[in-house]
Amino acid sequence: MNPFSSGTRLRDMIRAIRACKTAAEERAVVRKECAAIRAAINENDNDYRHRNLAKLMFIHMLGYPTHFGQMECLKLIASPEFPEKRIGYLGLMLLLDERQEVLMLVTNSLKQDLNHTNQYIVGLALCALGNICSAEMARDLAPEVERLLQFRDPNIRKKAALCSIRIIKKVPDLAENFINPATSLLREKHHGVLITGVQLCTDLCKISTEALEHIRKKCTDGLVRTLKDLANSPYSPEYDIAGITDPFLHIRLLKLLRVLGEGNADASDTMNDILAQVATKTESNKVAGNAILYECVQTIMSIEDNGGLRVLAINILGRFLSNRDNNIRYVALNMLMKAVTADAQAVQRHRATIIECVKDSDASIRKRALELVYVLVNETNVKPLAKELIDYLEVSDLDFREDLTAKICSIVAKYSPEKIWYIDQMLKVLSEAGNFVKDEVWYALVVVISNASELHGYTVRALYRAFQTSAEQETLVRVTVWCIGEYGDMLVNNVGMLDIEDPITVTESDAVDVIEIAIKRHASDLTTKAMALVALLKLSSRFPSCSERIKEIIVQFKGSFVLELQQRAIEFSSIISKHQNIRSTLVERMPVLDEATYIGRRAGSLPGAASTPTAPSFNLPNGVAKPVAPLVDLLDLSSDDAPAPSSSGGGDILQDLLGVDLSPASQQSVAGQASKSGNDVLLDLLSIGSPSAESSSSTVDILSSNSSNKAPVSSSLDGLSSLSLSTKTTSNAAPMMNLLDGFAPSPPTENNGSVYPSVTAFESSSLRLTFNFSKQPGNPQTTVIQATFMNLSSNSYTDFVFQAAVPKFLQLHLDPASSNTLPANGSITQSLKITNSQHGKKSLVMRIRIAYKINGKDTLEEGQVNNFPHGL
Repeated sequence: MNPFSSGTRLRDMIRAIRACKTAAEERAVVRKECAAIRAAINENDNDYRHRNLAKLMFIHMLGYPTHFGQMECLKLIASPEFPEKRIGYLGLMLLLDERQEVLMLVTNSLKQDLNHTNQYIVGLALCALGNICSAEMARDLAPEVERLLQFRDPNIRKKAALCSIRIIKKVPDLAENFINPATSLLREKHHGVLITGVQLCTDLCKISTEALEHIRKKCTDGLVRTLKDLANSPYSPEYDIAGITDPFLHIRLLKLLRVLGEGNADASDTMNDILAQVATKTESNKVAGNAILYECVQTIMSIEDNGGLRVLAINILGRFLSNRDNNIRYVALNMLMKAVTADAQAVQRHRATIIECVKDSDASIRKRALELVYVLVNETNVKPLAKELIDYLEVSDLDFREDLTAKICSIVAKYSPEKIWYIDQMLKVLSEAGNFVKDEVWYALVVVISNASELHGYTVRALYRAFQTSAEQETLVRVTVWCIGEYGDMLVNNVGMLDIEDPITVTESDAVDVIEIAIKRHASDLTTKAMALVALLKLSSRFPSCSERIKEIIVQFKGSFVLELQQRAIEFSSIISKHQNIRSTLVERMPVLDEATYIGRRAGSLPGAASTPTAPSFNLPNGVAKPVAPLVDLLDLSSDDAPAPSSSGGGDILQDLLGVDLSPASQQSVAGQASKSGNDVLLDLLSIGSPSAESSSSTVDILSSNSSNKAPVSSSLDGLSSLSLSTKTTSNAAPMMNLLDGFAPSPPTENNGSVYPSVTAFESSSLRLTFNFSKQPGNPQTTVIQATFMNLSSNSYTDFVFQAAVPKFLQLHLDPASSNTLPANGSITQSLKITNSQHGKKSLVMRIRIAYKINGKDTLEEGQVNNFPHGL
């Protein structure tokens, strides 16, 4: 016999496939077998059709295509014999799914088999329908399945219930038809039928509100009785698992009770007693018992509030945490996360056990326990919990340190009772895991240190001690360098000693040693080295005896390949050598950082603009009062009614911008008069030449935020307007630099007869748009634009439409185009009229869109025009 003929037995084919030593040999065997099966299909071989389909199912499970055998399934299903039907339905469930169109052909066969006199054939049809039922099949066959829920044989009722679950999921509208048959299954004595009936009722409750109310009203008492009988039933070998009677039915009943009790106080009261009984009587030393307890806890936490039951449930979870099985501990931690919102006090009793889980060897348990600890922390327990976590940080795995460090820093920052405790804990974290600390954390620490003026000396000494043992932690090095640069004199002179401190002797040379070590560390990055250079500059003024040594250290970086370090080194060495008179002013301590503003910005509740506590404010559209500082006026963000600060205020801003001390004598020219040399400080800073004395006043006007010449704030610019500064300048003044967007437009002359150059507003490979401008006499705010569209291709453009959008300070009027067809290599025109309400203050800007058709195909061109001539 040919080993690959259709008469080959399934076991022979399996043996031949398993004997293959390579994938190529296996493919060859499968290819030959599939060829033989195809030949048999073409010959309509009835004798071996069931055997061929069995082979195809095995080949399908190996991952090879078997679509050519789908029709064979339908032929076998139509056979009157049970063995052929069984193979046919099995092939139907394996080889097809609900997306196959061929499945429509089997609906009639399924309907006949569901009404068959042989209960085994009915069972086959129910199994197939429950596995591959589509929405169309569900609508057609739902009446037969509903009738079978009352069938005499329990196995058929069980399969019909499972099939009903798929039907109502596919077509929720059919749920109401199954409510009464489903509730009748809850009175069954047969456990198989009962468990499927409970599952059907559970899914009905989730899909239909009507079903939920009906089952809650009619069946809650019966379900409670069933669960009570099950929990108190004697030993039954048929259903016993580890000494518990049918734990699967236990769990299904608890899930249904959870759905019924959620959001309903009466139903919850009905099931309180049985839940307490299940929770206390179920043994927890077996897997089946733990499964029931877990489900019972979930039900207790989901139904309406009962304090005693919740405490009982949380205590069960606490016992789970002591279990040796990692899976049980993990699900307990998950449940405790949900229970915290319901009864945090009860969860707090298991805090010690949860802390031990943070130290577990399993990474999943560690992470989940850490999240739970983070939720449990409050003002009363922050100190012991933070101590436990920081102690564990010393011995924790490297891959866990990042998460642990982030949580500790967040806890300490959020619940810190006092600044000295916050600083101490943060120093411990930086010393143990500084390389895992994010930038935002040490930024916040610097802000807190800056605000704690009475702790400056204590902090810098603590950092000096920590640096001696943990110099490899990058963020600790940065904070240490910053503090020594700011408060190095306090370190040397032991200023602000606290009772809890041990005496320490640090010389000026020792303080400089720390900075030198930090700047010369191989591991130090650019940020650390740049901060160290700034610290050295500050110490050169505070420690005159070390000034030469500091200069030598700085000079070494003049040849650095990193431009930032090279520039700092050159500038700082120049300050030390040539500018002794301003060095002490330049290196004064930083002003106290605004802690509230920093915290607000981190939380996203405050705008990022500069502000001062005493600055005027104006109301934004959303009703939030926004502070206005003179510096903000540089961004054109303040309102017209904001009072102008005095000239001295302008000097303060300029001092802040330049970082130098401007004495009254040195800033008198900034107060409104040009200096003899005619050089304005700000223009010198921007390197745009020496303006005349007349233009000097306009520079000061910008810095002093003169409200009389500022453009009003537009509530919405539609993404089109550019930010510019308006100034009072005379006709012969130098153009004023816009700090954000190049040179601001100059006010136009009053000569309305001026000729403006043409502008190419848009150009592509197929189209060019040109604007020609003219002014109406006596109306400088209005500009007439003649738009010319030139077709650069050999195709004619039909349905030609031109659209334009402008900001709210502009008004645009479009006249019809000369034609809606743009001929090949030809042109059409269209007139536009724009009125600029901010004439002389803001330039024209426009977004354009051109739509047309080429040979019936839609084409869209878009662009933005920013190159309008000045003065429009």
